[in-house]
Amino acid sequence: MTLLGPSDVVAAAAALEGVAVRTPLTDLAPGFAVKREDLQPIGAFKLRGAFHAASRLSPGQQAAGLVTHSSGNHGRALAWVARRLGVPCTVVAPDDAVEAKVAAMAELGARLVRVPADERESAAAAVVAETGATLIPPYDHRDIIAGQGTVGAEILAARPDVEQVVVPVGGGGLISGIAAALRGSGVRVLGAEPELAGDAAASKRAGERVRLPREQVAATAADGLRATVLGELTWPHVRDLVADVVTVDEDAIADATARLHAAGVACEASGAVATAAWLALPTDERARRTVAVVSGGNVDPQWLAGVLGDRAGRAAAPTFG
Repeated sequence: MTLLGPSDVVAAAAALEGVAVRTPLTDLAPGFAVKREDLQPIGAFKLRGAFHAASRLSPGQQAAGLVTHSSGNHGRALAWVARRLGVPCTVVAPDDAVEAKVAAMAELGARLVRVPADERESAAAAVVAETGATLIPPYDHRDIIAGQGTVGAEILAARPDVEQVVVPVGGGGLISGIAAALRGSGVRVLGAEPELAGDAAASKRAGERVRLPREQVAATAADGLRATVLGELTWPHVRDLVADVVTVDEDAIADATARLHAAGVACEASGAVATAAWLALPTDERARRTVAVVSGGNVDPQWLAGVLGDRAGRAAAPTFG
């Protein structure tokens, strides 16, 4: 297949003008900043790809409705897009999704279908067949990838001297888009995953897509990164354009979340994974001028309370450095 490049991302940026927020960079340590996708209208980067893909449909296709399968942020983004366009939206959500995220989809007017996680793709296909609506998948779609790539284009525009961008990896749409945007720039793109959902890291080592067991992946607190395997379109981008993929354990994710919240960055677990990976890098790799992507801020309140409560009694330590 033909990999996406900067021109595809430039076209997506034009479609997103006035819709997606050009989110800021927050400096947290010398040479280290985070890209604040938690500040998007729906609290996550997913708005970019969802709107770009929907905007390329014909008026008739839009009117027939939008469908997706999602554990949270993509479904919330598509519901937001559908409300903006004035069209129906159905989200097939796995039964282990964070309830706060499911409630947010419903509040935006989405019709919800709850199924076991392994059935969500087939259930979405059934809704498409029944209604004639268009499927807007969470990551494995060229328009989705191009839309997410605008994150990378904005980083490069704001920090032309950036040397390394660290990106969380679920199904691979965000990192594929960012890698496409930065293609040919010389900027190193590094993936970050929970150890429990480290299928991209395993795929890089194996040279082919590796699928992990659903029950293992479901155990990570980073619910936005619970994909069991990279997409057919996203895998070639990760294989060819991403330097490496780092995995971090659950305690490292919780620690990075607490540090980010202490610094005023209200991230969710998935949004902290790239920062956790940067903190785990060897000293020479951390010395590169780096931007880590905070992919979202729609945190599970119960999990966050446990994380912050667990650290409340500990002696204060430097947030970053």
